[in-house]
Amino acid sequence: MKSAIRQPMKEDLDSNKSQDSGIAEMEELPVPHNIKISNITCDSFKISWEMDSKSKDRITHYFIDLNKKENKNSNKFKHKDVPTKLVAKAVPLPMTVRGHWFLSPRTEYTVAVQTASKQVDGDYVVSEWSEIIEFCTADYSKVHLTQLLEKAEVIAGRMLKFSVFYRNQHKDYFDYIREHHGNAMQPSIKDNSGSHGSPISGKLEGIFFSCSTEFNTGKPPQDSPYGRYRFEIAAEKLFNPNTNLYFGDFYCMYTAYHYVILVIAPMGSPGDEFCKQRLPQLNSKDNKFLTCTEEDGVLVYHHAQDVILEVIYTDPVDLSLGTVAEITGHQLMSLSTANAKKDPSCKTCNISVGR
Repeated sequence: MKSAIRQPMKEDLDSNKSQDSGIAEMEELPVPHNIKISNITCDSFKISWEMDSKSKDRITHYFIDLNKKENKNSNKFKHKDVPTKLVAKAVPLPMTVRGHWFLSPRTEYTVAVQTASKQVDGDYVVSEWSEIIEFCTADYSKVHLTQLLEKAEVIAGRMLKFSVFYRNQHKDYFDYIREHHGNAMQPSIKDNSGSHGSPISGKLEGIFFSCSTEFNTGKPPQDSPYGRYRFEIAAEKLFNPNTNLYFGDFYCMYTAYHYVILVIAPMGSPGDEFCKQRLPQLNSKDNKFLTCTEEDGVLVYHHAQDVILEVIYTDPVDLSLGTVAEITGHQLMSLSTANAKKDPSCKTCNISVGR
């Protein structure tokens, strides 16, 4: 990812002339310039810069000021007053910054640097601040998603049999599909619901389906948060030996129940290629969430009981492959996950690198 440079505001830098924190100033120390940010992940980055050779050997420490970009009122730190800013021993550059802050994934930050020389009395001689660099942390990697996957497996519960995928919408949605899209539901960009670091949010194109069933009937529930009209399609039309299955996310919305996002992609499709690069692939016949197995020549399907599955199918789906009918239950808007924010305090569905 590319970083951007903006010139520091006068009030940002404040010339560092005050002595109130025990930090002295001396122009002889070189000012960092041409700052480079590299190797950016969701919770770490490398930083390097150039310095004039004059007095370079006197440098004992680097002061690094990191702020979320949206925090417009942040003040430059005073060494003794704000312990959240990094004071690092002078090490060879580039220097890896990891674990010094709780960096969040997919978040814009600003960073500036000073060089410093620690004196015998504990005070510091410091340079002027560098220019301010802007950069954005990355999405979760497959390693981080695998950690989420393992957490989700713990609470997935036993598997229940099902036979159809379904999608609820308002009647106007299906009328629009018939009139403007030749009867085929089209993939759309996934919203920002779920984990903030999810690599599919705002990037993956797909169509959301559900497959949860009621325990006592084995059929889809009659209530829905998304509309009173339901498209039902036989499970084998979307999930079969010619598709791949991926784990996409695990989250909750300040509730006791949890959601797992899975992605079904026809083999070799653009959606499949997108997921192969970013998401952990699941064994379609043997996993804790959604399975497709063969019994006596017939495909049999099971879903996890104790999590709510949100299934994204990455290709268009023609309405003629299933049926559209009005449900008899209620429209439970409170259960909608549209752009829902993940509970950052939940120990069940969060990992330590961010939310």
